[in-house]
Amino acid sequence: MAGRVLVVGGGGREHALAWKLAQSPQVQQVLVAPGNAGTAGCGKISNSEVSVSNHTILAQFCKDHHVGLVVVGPEVPLAAGIVDDLTAAGVPCFGPSAKAAQLEASKSFSKAFMERHGIPTARYGSFTDPQQACHYIRTADFPALVVKASGLAAGKGVIVARDQDEACQAVMDIMKDGAFGSAGETVVVEELLEGEEVSCLCFSDGHSVSQMPPAQDHKRLQDSDLGPNTGGMGAYCPTPQVSQDLLQQITETVLQKTVDGMREEGTPYVGVLYAGLMLTERGPKVLEFNCRFGDPECQVLLPLLQSDLYEVIMNTMNGKLASNAPVWHQDSSAVTVVMASGGYPGSYKKGVEITGLSLIQDMGLQIFHAGTALKEGSVVSSGGRVLSVTAVKSSLELALQAANQGVAAVGFPDAVYRRDIGHRAIAHLKQHRGLTYKDSGVDIAAGNRLVDVIKPLAKATSRSGCNAELGGFAGLFDLKAAGFVDPILVSGTDGVGTKLKIAQACGQHGILGQDLVAMCVNDVLAQGAEPLFFLDYFSCGSLDVDVAASVVRGIAKACEMAGCALLGGETAEMPSVYPPGEYDLAGFCVGAVERGALLPRLGDISEGHMLIGVASSGVHSNGFSLVRKILEKAKLSYSSPAPFGKSGQTVGEVLLTPTKIYSPLLLPILRSGAVKAYAHITGGGLLENIPRVLPQELAVDLDASQWSIPPVFSWLHKEGGLSEEEMARTFNCGLGAVLVVAPVDAQRVLSQLQAHEEAWIVGSLAHKEPGAEPVVVRNLKNSLLNAGQASSKEVAVKANGGCHDNSMVPRKRTKVGVLISGTGTNLQALIEQAKRPCSSAEIVVVISNKPGVQGLKRASLAGIQTRVVDHKLYGSRAEFDGTIDRVLEEFGVELVCLAGFMRILTGTFVKKWNEAEHRAFPAALELVASGAVSLGEDGRISWKSHSS
Repeated sequence: MAGRVLVVGGGGREHALAWKLAQSPQVQQVLVAPGNAGTAGCGKISNSEVSVSNHTILAQFCKDHHVGLVVVGPEVPLAAGIVDDLTAAGVPCFGPSAKAAQLEASKSFSKAFMERHGIPTARYGSFTDPQQACHYIRTADFPALVVKASGLAAGKGVIVARDQDEACQAVMDIMKDGAFGSAGETVVVEELLEGEEVSCLCFSDGHSVSQMPPAQDHKRLQDSDLGPNTGGMGAYCPTPQVSQDLLQQITETVLQKTVDGMREEGTPYVGVLYAGLMLTERGPKVLEFNCRFGDPECQVLLPLLQSDLYEVIMNTMNGKLASNAPVWHQDSSAVTVVMASGGYPGSYKKGVEITGLSLIQDMGLQIFHAGTALKEGSVVSSGGRVLSVTAVKSSLELALQAANQGVAAVGFPDAVYRRDIGHRAIAHLKQHRGLTYKDSGVDIAAGNRLVDVIKPLAKATSRSGCNAELGGFAGLFDLKAAGFVDPILVSGTDGVGTKLKIAQACGQHGILGQDLVAMCVNDVLAQGAEPLFFLDYFSCGSLDVDVAASVVRGIAKACEMAGCALLGGETAEMPSVYPPGEYDLAGFCVGAVERGALLPRLGDISEGHMLIGVASSGVHSNGFSLVRKILEKAKLSYSSPAPFGKSGQTVGEVLLTPTKIYSPLLLPILRSGAVKAYAHITGGGLLENIPRVLPQELAVDLDASQWSIPPVFSWLHKEGGLSEEEMARTFNCGLGAVLVVAPVDAQRVLSQLQAHEEAWIVGSLAHKEPGAEPVVVRNLKNSLLNAGQASSKEVAVKANGGCHDNSMVPRKRTKVGVLISGTGTNLQALIEQAKRPCSSAEIVVVISNKPGVQGLKRASLAGIQTRVVDHKLYGSRAEFDGTIDRVLEEFGVELVCLAGFMRILTGTFVKKWNEAEHRAFPAALELVASGAVSLGEDGRISWKSHSS
């Protein structure tokens, strides 16, 4: 085992090498000298301050610290003989010797070597005199327009001139003005070759070569290969332009020939050999050799290496490459995008803070640091090329898209990067294939990516009866597993209307999910049905995966709120139907209700029944075409400060307030049997929705002074000059739901609602006279004019969530045990009440006399302990009660609640546990008799304030 490995260098290539070496089980630690912020204390990887330029000190450091292998990243230490010196000192070092590294360190040596061994390359001349070089440029019988500094110039010592004058000027800049220092004492002038430039690398053990997948670097700074040359702005791998046959040809005529030639000349080549090639019409020709991994090619090659890099290196150094060839991932593509400092490759700022780095790994991408450093706990820039983001995907297009998304998540001022890495390959692939569905504007791959994103979202909505797994042709739901005995299925479908336009204009796509689910779920609820599962339909012109995922994320979250599973959906991409950036949204919900609980119960509804209204959150999802017209008339934009709503909100923020989902609140109340009908106030407003659930002979008498109307409706009424009838027919005017109850049940139902939501007794039913309107809304105009003028008392009650004691003094909470026999619908209301900060109750255990019932699942989901005491297993009621008694004592229960418990309890049990009732009932009597608590005609509980 190596124990420790030392990587020499501090760029993106070295970070990639350290990252890959750290994955080896044979490596305990990877040191990087000098390293960067990305290699500073990252798992097995850490930085070292050892000097790498003094080879004697470095060798001693390696011995002292049990470094079993040194891997050299950059070219300068190789040319300086680091491998020779460390090897002589007994420290294994991976890379070519200084003599072998001349293939890169001296372009004049390299060109002469290729000429000696018949390796295909561009015609050239080598010069130490600038005048001779210029004469060669002007007299050559080929375009001698490529000027190279012969020595090492950090990847920037090549000028591709447009004409002879520019080529001669480049010679003068290099040789007379010293643009690249001593590296330019000799220049090589080459023939300008036309074609695709590719990078073909291999491992070499001095005899055999093992080729890597071909890659392509992008040297120019800007998209479309514009701007100055750089050290590399990105790369991708493999290149489809290099076929398997062509790669084999390159391996034989370039890579193997080079290794054979070096060995014949007494300079065995061991390490990584990099051939930069031009694919010309006359075949591949070598532009240059590098004696190490390229940067940024290394960042796309190593993520595709399936083998253990440490083992590959050891086999290479030990001459075992032929029998142990590295294995590469097949059917995958990698793209790396380099982010550079503003001004690069010229002068640029350092010390600029970098943000968003933590987001990259969450996206399944890899980030390799280059010019970065740590400063006071933050990552800052310290070089020209700052970092690179690498993505590995099943296709080049997908990898590029993912890498670009990763780059967009990282931020630092004036960052420079390309968005078209791999553009030549993508064009090549399109040119060499027939028409595809994507060519018509439909991107199946994008759709598949979306499915991958939303699968975990759907899975999170699983519930009894359904596992919410996407991917099949249809979804399944098991009604029996959901606890239904004699169910009727109820379905509803809806959209969100032109509220879409506002969300799209504001870029707030996730908000719409709750609107869509609420519109469907609230409709299903009108039949008394529990929402079971939901499907969505997302249609667009061109699929933007991020936007679609945001929408579906909102849908999934809303399904969780509603208690239904996101069972499936459809994404339709229709370029000829929708313009760019626009999409439409629809949903479909299925619920179920036991036959005997189906709503409305028309035969039970009669004159004198009360109407209870439940607050809306605003406009919900109806009437937005009219809203947009009024905004246009008022010359208000969505970013304008809202003349309605809370202080500081914009028009868009108020209008995009999501539609309320009423199922968690209303289901327990509907199941109690007290509600005869429920109307969802949706399209058609107050006038058209309430009559839908009533017998034809009854009329609705509403009093708008009895409920709070949100200020947005007042503004719409005034600004739009809308009549009372138009307001009542178009909008909900503050009521999202209306319940029909008998007078005897009205106060109890109202109290249950007010514990969680604003609700009011808003009217009653009367006999409908012939020719009379089915709905009359009294006092609407005055209430609209006074909207937003709610009393401070009402505000205080609402803020306190229905609790009369709004002090923040901690209180002792009474331990409660709840006994159930079935679905535990009342239990859910008790659980929600006990969770309120102001509640004095803590439910510590739920006991059922029947195993597997829904109520036990409700308790478990709420984190409450459950027990089953099955009455069938006991010979007498006394034994059964005694067991329950022991469970209650086990949990220290002080108060017992019966929530649909269907067993008769013995007198002994009741006597023991009725003390709470005896205390509570007289206390309640005293509160009412003293006037401390009173019940208004509207059903609102009022608490008399008292001063100390």
